[in-house]
Amino acid sequence: MLAKVTSKNQLTLPKAVASRFPGVEHFDITTDGESITLRPLRQSRADEVRAHLKRLGITEQDVKDAVAWARRST
Repeated sequence: MLAKVTSKNQLTLPKAVASRFPGVEHFDITTDGESITLRPLRQSRADEVRAHLKRLGITEQDVKDAVAWARRST
């Protein structure tokens, strides 16, 4: 398969490649100077967890208190 670099220095992935990563919008890119490696990045669920904790009324101080309590219990 071939991928072309556009005049705006963008690389277009062939549909056959992109279709193997449904829902992936970002890739981590590395190079060794001779080749380029793309690794799909899955969206972090950290924001979802923070929103859920907020809905439950759990504050940052609650978490700190729970960690301190757990560390005393061991």
